[in-house]
Formats: sequence, structure tokens, C-alpha cells
Amino acid sequence: MKKLTILFALLLSMSFLAEAQLNINHFIRVGRTRISIGNYTGAIEYFNIVIEFKPYLAEAYLYRGMAKHSLEDYRGAIADYDKAIEIKPYYPRAYNNRGMAYHNLRLYKRAIEDYDRALEFDPSDESIYNNRGIAKLALKDLEGAIEDYDKALEVNPKSTHALMNRSNAKIVSGDIKGAISDLNQVIIIRPHYAAAYLNRGLARFELEDYASALRDYDQSIRFDATNALAFNNRGIVKHKLEDYESAIMDYDMAIQLNPEMASAYFNRAMAREILNRPGYEQDYQIAARLNPQFDLSQRRIDAEQLAQQQQQQQKQQNSSSQQNNNQQNSQANQQALAQNNQQQSPQQNNATVDDQKSDEEKRKEEMEAERRRRRMRMDLVIEDTRDIPEEVEEVEDGRIQDKNIVIDLQPMFFISAFEKNAVDYERFQYYNVVIDDLNAENNYNPLLSISNKPVATYQSVFENFILFFNEKIEVQENAHNYLNRGIFYSLTGDYNSAFADLDKAIALDEKISLAYFTRANTRYKLKEQVELLAGVGSNNSLTLNEGKINDNSNEKPSTVEYQEILDDYAVTLFLDPDFFFGYYNRAFIKLRLGEYRSAVEDLNRAIDLEPEFAEAYFNRGLTKIFLDDIEGGAMDLSRAGELGIDGAYNIIKRYCN
Repeated sequence: MKKLTILFALLLSMSFLAEAQLNINHFIRVGRTRISIGNYTGAIEYFNIVIEFKPYLAEAYLYRGMAKHSLEDYRGAIADYDKAIEIKPYYPRAYNNRGMAYHNLRLYKRAIEDYDRALEFDPSDESIYNNRGIAKLALKDLEGAIEDYDKALEVNPKSTHALMNRSNAKIVSGDIKGAISDLNQVIIIRPHYAAAYLNRGLARFELEDYASALRDYDQSIRFDATNALAFNNRGIVKHKLEDYESAIMDYDMAIQLNPEMASAYFNRAMAREILNRPGYEQDYQIAARLNPQFDLSQRRIDAEQLAQQQQQQQKQQNSSSQQNNNQQNSQANQQALAQNNQQQSPQQNNATVDDQKSDEEKRKEEMEAERRRRRMRMDLVIEDTRDIPEEVEEVEDGRIQDKNIVIDLQPMFFISAFEKNAVDYERFQYYNVVIDDLNAENNYNPLLSISNKPVATYQSVFENFILFFNEKIEVQENAHNYLNRGIFYSLTGDYNSAFADLDKAIALDEKISLAYFTRANTRYKLKEQVELLAGVGSNNSLTLNEGKINDNSNEKPSTVEYQEILDDYAVTLFLDPDFFFGYYNRAFIKLRLGEYRSAVEDLNRAIDLEPEFAEAYFNRGLTKIFLDDIEGGAMDLSRAGELGIDGAYNIIKRYCN
């Protein structure tokens, strides 16, 4: 009987292990599927689970790195590729992917080192040769790049990627006809490949074969009517052929497809100006705002400064010549001096003529500067669209880094509650022993938690809990009951009643740390409300605006104004040094006060205590970027994104890359 029991236990264990293995495979499969459909944040969630249970599975890090890579979190991807290579040193795909991530960070030499390593393990992978060629081209090693594309074509003679890339290198090297030959092969292999026609149109444009370029752009648009670059470039060809009306229509379409294409606005402005159409000045302004290189006013200033410098040089030369004449005159005899005196009036006339000549030269310089400006404007801005990436279908929650969202600091945490047995899956849940002890003493009714999410929809629930603790206080006045009622008064916005209860709780038990924590939070909420009513901005002090981390508080509040809040957090942390929410909230206040480095120290401590504290990573990352630690900030934001704060990827793309 004992043997049967042991055998039964072994069978159960084996069954459990098989089921666990099956589940891990399921998570990997679902994660890979999510990558394939563009749901990268969802894929990361699944690979996080795999890594938690199988931390030595190299593939899990590789695929999570690929998801981060697609979200343009290149540093985070590199960290995962590093881990995959650490576990599996002979992993060519991990080296190749890491090389691509380095390339996107413009670290081309490090990318080439990884491609070299990948080719040691897999010398028959055409994609690695292609990638190494692209990196070499970025370093202007044209011969090396073409050699790599040749090797890729040796592996696969019909590799359209290698042919496209080799055509790029040939165009850069000036071998336009060779580039066209490569593109002809691409079109034979893939007759409906819009990018090949687009690139061949570019090559033919450089040969000034405008009729052929126009046909190629027509074909490119036929096969891909959503490519703004094709419309812009076709408009340029029409512009060159003086078909301005039709060119404007193409520029219109390019702008409709990509409202941020500066060159399309610039080109349309020139066509409108030639036709004396209204709106060209506004187009010039938009182009300059989108890309400073199209700022004509700055070019005009530069030309005027050049003219002034030339005029000043001419005057200096005239002055030097006059000084030489004066020296010769001082050495002449009396007769020569007399003759010089007789010619005084003509010299004055000559000086006037020189001034007139100088003014005339100035006008000529200005006219020449204007002609140069016009010529610069007539140099149409053609978009070089070679090396086009593969099209990726966008999914609503996939490429979060492309969304236009407002990002600021993650807000403070406070004690909240749910109805008994209620669950809110949208909120991050962090376990903390102090809150758990409080819930146990309440018999888990109410179920308290710590959250930084809005609670407006729970107001009626909170009011009911106030009534509940009114009855409990009538039965027994103790610090615990006053703390609970104070929490709910604070949640409902009755701050005066909250202060009264929290003060009472502290008077009854001065070691009740959560009372100090809640009182600090309540003080901040009250101050925030007062500032709002007074019309003083109470936004978080660091926000992202147009790719820059800004400090929004023009006049930061003084430490004195927030001293009571900081004092309460200090007591909280003295009584409970492991309460990581106290460090996080105190860091938030310090950021409001502009004490950035001290805030980072508090966030460091919070993360040490809770290694998966997503909001702390996010705020620390934003603060590091503000302090010009781009690398450190990017890694913190990568971790925040990995832990579920999708907005982190938006900042990484807009600022860290």
C-alpha cells in the first residue's frame, strides 16, 4: 500500500510537471503570435511570465527583446539580448538582433562586431550580411558594404533585400546605372514591389531622366497609394517639367498622407509662389517649423551677413589705400603738397564716388544674395526613400510608442478600498505587510489597498464606510478605528474631518505609521485643491513636450510650504523603513520642489525595496532624462514599460533614441 501511495504521488508530480511545461510552451506560442500581429506590449506580458518560471530559457529573453525592439526600446532590447547570449553564447540570432539594436542607436561599430560574431556561428545567413552591409554603408565604407551585399547574393541570388541595398550603395558611390540594373532585377523578381519603383525613380531623377522617373513614381503609387514619399517625389518631377498645377496636387496628397513632411510643404510653397497662389508664405513657415533646414529667413540673414562682411572688407581696403597715400603725401616736397592741395576738392568728389560705389556694391550684393536664395529655393527637396523597412500592420495596443499621448510623472499613492470580494484588474497591485496587517485587523472588510488611480466612481462606497466606522467608534474609540475613518474622509474630500481623525489616531498611538502617511497625503491633496482654486498650476513638475523634458513649475513652491508633508513622510519611514510607498511619495514631493537628485535617492530606495515598482522606475527614468542621464533614463523607462506602463515606450522613442 505504501508503494502504491509513493507511485501515485510520483505520477501526480510528473503530471504536474508535464502540465507546467505545456503551459510554458503555450505562453511562448501566444507571445510569439502577439509579436507577429503587432501586439508587442501584450507579448512582453507573456514573456515576463515565461521568464518568471523559466529564468534560464534564452528564447524567452530573445523574443521579449524582439518585442521591445519593435517598440523602439533599443536599450531594453539589448539588455534582453545580452541575457540570451549569456545563457546561450552560441546564439547567432541574438547577436544579429543585438547588432540591429546597436545600429538603431547609431553605434555602428558595435553593430558590426555583433554581425561578425553572428556570421562565425552561421555564415550562410544572408540577412546578417545584409545588416552588416547597411552598417558599413552608414560608416561610409562603400566597398565593404557592396562586398557584403555580394556575399548575401551568393547565398541567395534572388534576395531582393540585398539587391535593394546594393543599389543604395551604388547610388551613393555614383554608379547610378549600376543601381538601376540592380533595381531592374528586383522588379523582375517582384513586379509589384512599390519600393523598387520608388528607388528606381530616384536613380533616374539623378540622371535627369524625368520622363522615366515619372513613370516609375506612377507605378510606385499604383502599387502603394499610401506612400507620401512617392507623391512628394512625383510632384518634384512634375515641378521640374513646369507642370506646377499637377505638382501641387501631388504635394497636397503627400501632406494629407503625412502631415509632418516638411519637404512637401516647402515644395508646395515654391510651386504656389511661382503661380502667385495664396498660402505659399504659410507653407514656408510650416516647413521651417517642422525642419529648421527649410528656414528661408535664416538663409536670408546668412546671405545679408555675408554681404555686410564683404562690404566691411572693401571699406577696410579703401581705408588702407588712403593711409598709404597720406604717408606718400607727407614725404612730398612743397610743390607736390601744393598740387595736392589744389586737388583737394577732386579728392573729396572721389571719396563721394567711392561711397556711391560702395552703396552700389551693397545693392549688388543684396541682389546676388536674393538670387542665391532663389536658387536654393529652386533646389527641390527630394526624399531619399531607399532602404525602406518592411511594412508592419499597426494594432491598437501594439505600437504604443507612436501614439500621441500626454505623459507626465506617475501620481502619488494613497490608501484606498474596494467592496468586499471586489476585484479591479486594471490597477497595479503591490503587496505590503503593513496594509495586510490593517486588513487582517478589519477582518478584510473593508478591503484596503494602495493605489494611485482615480477613485471618483467609488465615492458612494467610501461614504458607506464612513458610516460603518462611525458605529465602530461609538463602540470603541481606538487609533485603529480613527485611522480607518480618517482614510475614508480623505478619499471623499472631507479633509478637515480627515485631519481630525488622523490627529486623534496619532494621539492614541504615536507609532501608527499609516496615520502619518495618510495625513501627509491629505495635506498634499488639500494644497493641490487650494492651488487649483487659486489658479496656480499644480501639474506634475516634469512633463514631456515635443521631445523635451520640461520643468513646468515656473515658480517652484518653497520647502517651507511642504515641510509638514515631508515631516509626516519622514516619521512614516522612521517607524517603517521598509514602506516603499513612503519613499515614492516623498520623491514625488521633492520633484515638485525641484530637489531632483534627492528625489532620485528616494526612488532608488523604493526600487530596492520593491524591484517591480513600475511607477518608481517611470518617475526615476523621467527625472534622469531631465538631469541629462539619457542612458539611465532609457533603461528605467524600459523597465517601467516591461512592468506594464505602456507610455514609457512613447518617451523612449521621442527622447531617448
